[in-house]
This record gives sequence, C-alpha cells and structure tokens, in this order.
Amino acid sequence: MAEAGSFADRVKQQADIVRVIGEYVSLRKSGQNFMGRCPFHAEKTPSFAVHPVKQIYHCFGCGVGGDVFKFVQEMDKCSFPEAVRAVAEKCGIAVPEPRERTPEERRANQQRSALVEMHREAAAFFAKQLTATTEGKAARAYLEDRGLDEEAIARFGIGYAPSGGESLVRFLRQKYPEKLIGQAGLASHDQGGRIFDRFRRRIMFPIANEGGKIVAFGGRALGDDTEMAGPKYLNSPETPIYTKSGVLFHLDRAKEPIRRSDFAVLVEGYMDTIGVARAGIGNVVASCGTSLTETQVKLLGRFTRRIIVNYDPDSAGQAATERSLALLLEQNFEVKVLALPAIDGEPADPDSYIQKKGAEAYRDLLEKAPTFLDYLIWRVKHTDLSTAERKVDAISSLLPYVSRLPTALDRSEWGGKIAASLLVDEPILRAALKKAVSERRAEFKIQDSSRRLGIRAAERRIIEILVDAEDFRTHLAGVMKSEALYRGLESEGILSALVDSCTDSGKLDIAAVSAKLDENNRRTLMQVVLERDAAAPATLEEAESCLDAIRNLKGLREMADLQQTIGEQIRRREPVREMDLRLLQRKQLEKELIAIQTEIGLLAGRVSDEIEEKRLRHYQARRLEILQKLGEAAR
Repeated sequence: MAEAGSFADRVKQQADIVRVIGEYVSLRKSGQNFMGRCPFHAEKTPSFAVHPVKQIYHCFGCGVGGDVFKFVQEMDKCSFPEAVRAVAEKCGIAVPEPRERTPEERRANQQRSALVEMHREAAAFFAKQLTATTEGKAARAYLEDRGLDEEAIARFGIGYAPSGGESLVRFLRQKYPEKLIGQAGLASHDQGGRIFDRFRRRIMFPIANEGGKIVAFGGRALGDDTEMAGPKYLNSPETPIYTKSGVLFHLDRAKEPIRRSDFAVLVEGYMDTIGVARAGIGNVVASCGTSLTETQVKLLGRFTRRIIVNYDPDSAGQAATERSLALLLEQNFEVKVLALPAIDGEPADPDSYIQKKGAEAYRDLLEKAPTFLDYLIWRVKHTDLSTAERKVDAISSLLPYVSRLPTALDRSEWGGKIAASLLVDEPILRAALKKAVSERRAEFKIQDSSRRLGIRAAERRIIEILVDAEDFRTHLAGVMKSEALYRGLESEGILSALVDSCTDSGKLDIAAVSAKLDENNRRTLMQVVLERDAAAPATLEEAESCLDAIRNLKGLREMADLQQTIGEQIRRREPVREMDLRLLQRKQLEKELIAIQTEIGLLAGRVSDEIEEKRLRHYQARRLEILQKLGEAAR
C-alpha cells in the first residue's frame, strides 16, 4: 500500500494508469472508462476496464482488479517496490536509489501518518472557531459578506485561526509533541525557541491531496487587516506530506466532474475556486499559492486534456496566464482563455464576477471562451503597434505559441489570421513561423533581414512602382487617393506622401517626399528605393494586381475587427447589431470569392482529367452562388 506522502504515493498520484496499462493492453475509450481484452484470461469480447479518474482497473470476466502497481506486479511478476520503480520509470519520474528500509524510514512513515491525522484535527479546530468564539463570529460575518452561507462554509471546511498566537499549539500539544507540530508546518519558533501558531487571525482553507486527505492550509488575512505583519495569503510550508508543486486545490472534489465534462477550469485562488464551484461548475481547480507547475499539469492530464484558463485580469494574472499556456501546450493540452470583462470600469475576478453578474452569466462566458491564440492576438492588438519594430516584436511573441500547434494546416491557418489581424506580410510571417517550428525555441525573434520588410510585399512593390512608373504614375496615384487604399497600412505615411506628390506631369521628387517623412518612414523609403530590382520594370497590370492584394488585405483586417467586435458583444451578453452581422457575412463571402477566383485561374486552361474538370465546375458554380448572395446583400 502506498503510504501518504511516501515516494510510492507521489508516483501513484502522478502516474497515468491508462498510459501504463496501454503499454501492455490495447485500450479504446468507452464512456468514462477505457476498455480492452483482459491480459489475465483469454476472451474475444473486451471486458477489461480501466478507470482513469479512480486510477483502477477491473476485469468483468475474471474479476481481477487493483491499482497501477498491482497491475504491473501481476504482469511483470515483480514485488511492490519493483512495481513502484517500473511505474516511475514509465512516467519519467526520478527514482531514488533503492535501499533497505531502515528503522528511521519506518519512523518517517509513522510520522507521515501522524501528520495527516494532525491536519484533520487542525481543520476541525479551525472550523469550530467560527462559531465557538467572538473573534470567529466576526470572521464568519466577513465570509457571509463575501457571499458564503453556512452550507458553503461547511462544504469547503472553511475555518478561522485565532489571533492569540498559541491557540492551535495548545490544542495539538495535548496529543502531539511540539517538534511534530513544527514539522507539520502548523507552528513556528521565535528567536528564543518558543513555539507559536503559524496562522493567526486568518480565514483558513484546508488543502487536500487527490485522495481527499488534508495535507496543508491556506490562510487569508481577515478583511483588510493591517495590524498584523505578513502577506495577504499565507500557505503551509512544504512538509513530509505536502509538496506545493504537486497539489491542486479542489482536485479531490473536481476530478469526477472534470472527467464527466472532459475539461477543467483553472483559476488563481481559493475564493475563485469556491465561487466557481458554487456556481454549479464543479470541474474547477487552482494552484496553491504558486505558479502552475509541470507536475500539476501532468496531474490534470490524467483526467482531461482540455483546459480553460481564467486567471485574474491584472498584469500578474496575465503573466501567469502566459506561463501556464507554455506549460499546458508543452503537454499537448487544448487550451482556451477566459478574460472576464470589467464591471463598472473595475476588473473582475471569477468570484466577484459571479457575485455581481450571476452564475448563468459566468457559465455563458465560459462556453464562449476563445482559443488561446485568439486571446493572445486580442492582447497583442491592444498594445502599441505604431511602428514596424513594435509590430514585429508583437508577432515574435506569438510565434512560439503558433509553432506548438500540432499540424502544418493549423499553423498555416493561424499564420494567416495573425497576418490579417496585424497587417503583416504573410510570406514573411510564414517563413519566420517555419523557422520557429524547426528550431522549437522557447522564444523566437524575426530576423533583422525580415525586420526591414515590416511592410507587406504588395505595399513595397507599390512604392517601387510609384517611384519608377512615369507612364502611369499619375493614374495609379489617383486610384489610390480616390479609394484611400493606403489608410491603415504599415506604409500609410510613405504612400500618402508619394500619392500627394505625384503631379499631372508625372514628375516625382523623391528628395522632397523624403523630407516630409519621419525618421522611420524615411529610412524605409530609402531602403525600398535603393534596394529595388532595376531589372524588373513595372507594368500597369502588376500595379493593379498589387492594388487588389491591398484591397484584400484591408478586407481581411475589417473582417477580423468585425469578428472581434461581435465576439466581445456576445461575451458581454449585449445584442449584436444586425448591420454588423450582415457586413461580416459580406466580408467572408468576398474573402471566399477571392480564393475561388484564384483557384479558377489556376485550373483554367490546364484541365487534364475528369477530377480537375469536376473541381473547376464546382468552383465556377460556387463563384456564381457567392456573386448572387453579394448582389442580394447590396440590395
């Protein structure tokens, strides 16, 4: 049996029984369980079940069953310690050097059992203080003011640590020696060696391990107490039965709901967890006073591979969100991020949002939570993108996340979305993304050679044409000015100055144009002028092609902005304007039309077999259908 806090217990908590047994038996998901043919007796119909939440197996044919260690013992015909070692190695858990159990080790096991029992008694002591003392009643009033009723307080075992300094120590000293009380992390020593309570004048939240045994506490200073020195939240130190990085608050209660719903909500603190759970969303967990760790991520991975991160909206919460994303994506999780909207101009955490807007409003936002990349793009779009350098830096911050996507198709789709949202040249972004994927760096920066091309290729070529094409420069400038095609582009300042400087005679004074520009735009213009390919004379057809590309770019940007606006309206539960929906539909049709016309152009004149002919007819029919819809929309 794996004793609480022992190495075997830690291995059992971190091990994935489905993965371990899957090395011996071919398993297929069936409801909550995984099924396969029993390895212990011959059968044609699978009756061997593995339960990933309870971490057990059972054969309904021959009746064998047990935990992951029992399975390995039976399959490999080995002892319990050998099975523990084998499971640890299969799961990548470092195994300590084997040696015979000494009297000291036996005493350590007894100590761990005593510490678990002591925490259970401490939790009962803290809970009693809420009703048995005047001080506790004040704490209870605070909890009620935070929206917690008697049922919620009892459900989560919330208690109160008195301010006296020795209340818990006196209670525990009746049964346990002072040294053990200190080793439990429930007491501290002053410089004179006197023992006193670690937690004083604090709301107490019991922290249980996956098996439901209390192994630590989190203490919140009562209200806005400034009388006591110390942090707002104070957690138990690491002890023989508690490792912060290996425990998730509320997982003991949440694991079954997580398994049923096949996703988990990850929040920051105790009150957020309790608030979300009371809203009817039991599949919620939080890290215990520390950033999310790899061990905690692997622990979650035993129950689901789908996570919604809902940290606080402040800068610390945003930083924690990005750190969590890196860990979750590294373990191949499907991640969404919920950034709660402000209420009356004030940022809202999950608990306060539910109290002010209600459980139904929170559940609705949870269902509509965007993917992690949608969230990151939204974040980037709200930063300063006024220069090419800042825009390239912003895109570079997104590349590591895009590079972790599992397929080239996913990476290509998101690359295009980023390019459209941030007005970046797609070929440059795709080249940088390809390098990011091949190098698999934790960070990635677009190289300096690409930095000079902060403007899109079509914009760069239009600048070259305006500089070179004396024959149709005036016509080209007139088209651009009448449609304001340069508005919102990275090169807007350069193109605006060039268009305004084109005369009816077709003359253009580059030096005069350059003098009107700021330093960044002047440098970019000079790079284009000095580095342009003199062997590639401009044609009107090429210029019109570049203008079409810019029109398409503006359409994509407008569509991305519309999608974001509509998404935010839905998340805020505001009515979506019918005009916006119609405009978005038209933009989507226009985007599809451009893609289809490109395909028709590629297929026309080279249809060589029945399949290509069928594809061409399909695209032509779809083109007519889109044109008809666009005509109806215009009316």
